[in-house]
Amino acid sequence: MPADHILTYALAMRGGVEAALARMLQGWTRQGRRVTLVLGEESGRFQHGVPSGVEIVTLGHQRYTGLCTTLPAMIDRMRPDIIFCPGNHYTSMAAWARLRLAGACPPIVGKMSNAVDRGDHHPIVAWGQRQWLARHRLFLDSLVAMTPATARAAREATGLSVAVIPNPPSALPASGPDTILPPGRRILGVGRLEPQKRWDRLITALTHLPEDVGLTILGEGSLRPALTAQIAVLGLEHRVSLPGHVANPSAAMAAAPVLALPSDYEGVPGVLREALAVGTPVVTTDSSPAVHEIVTDPSLGTIVPREDLGALVAGLRHWLNPVAPRPDPVPEPGQDSAERYLALFDSIVTARQRRDALASGDVGFGARAVAVARRLALRPAL
Repeated sequence: MPADHILTYALAMRGGVEAALARMLQGWTRQGRRVTLVLGEESGRFQHGVPSGVEIVTLGHQRYTGLCTTLPAMIDRMRPDIIFCPGNHYTSMAAWARLRLAGACPPIVGKMSNAVDRGDHHPIVAWGQRQWLARHRLFLDSLVAMTPATARAAREATGLSVAVIPNPPSALPASGPDTILPPGRRILGVGRLEPQKRWDRLITALTHLPEDVGLTILGEGSLRPALTAQIAVLGLEHRVSLPGHVANPSAAMAAAPVLALPSDYEGVPGVLREALAVGTPVVTTDSSPAVHEIVTDPSLGTIVPREDLGALVAGLRHWLNPVAPRPDPVPEPGQDSAERYLALFDSIVTARQRRDALASGDVGFGARAVAVARRLALRPAL
């Protein structure tokens, strides 16, 4: 039996997890599935990517706890065939839904959107994170990871069955009106202005590069005031620009000599794949095992240790050299991701229905007839 009705949820369509979810919803609706998206608030820059065929239920809860406490009632009322938890940030909501609904809860499939081991965690916090991941098997029926290395780490941490399905590709054109990159040697950063991304590292690295090298970071977030202050203290106002979020980062990527990602931790950083898809080399920290699965050859970019400023500067200097060859474009994976997710959903729903049927004794006329025939065959002859 197919998973005809899929329910998923998010606080708002704002981040990379939600952008990937929007692309997934497009594929699911194209396959004729009914999809319900429960949102805390109907806002965010990726809201426009949600296809018109998706039923959106807005709860008006801007806080995580509000959506978490309301979600079980929504699931109980709508009775979907399966629930999709789109990322690590949302797994506690899945746990609460399973706890509240118990056996009435539909199967839940989660996605490992961040690294199992985060680079910013204190050892005690990292231990707690490991304990939490080990309990995911109590409320998730299956887990999806985006690369084989991420899947191995997730399987070890959770004990769950983990399928490998990449995110759908961004499908953004490599040219367009949002190419807001000044001419000359310009490092490009793309991502939220949040602590995880460590844009402060990149700004500091700029002070060790020639005066004609500039930096543009496309994104928005809570650290804008702090980053703006750092830029002012270092006297880099004439070299660094923070234009905010743009709808088409691939256009700027295609125009940049190099893209940099100095994060403390990542899941599977799609921005690296997007840059390589338009033939732009990357310099990135070793923020995730998946980084090595994306930057598979030195001709594509440079991977540096997170705390090695010298290595970061050297990598940037190498790719900013005009004679450094740009890599050939690397196509993004995931063209069939929506279909692969649906195949997984269908298999889980079918297995649940068979198990429920066996538990209730309703195994069907054919199965009962086979059972009777077997019993008759075992009777001794008179």
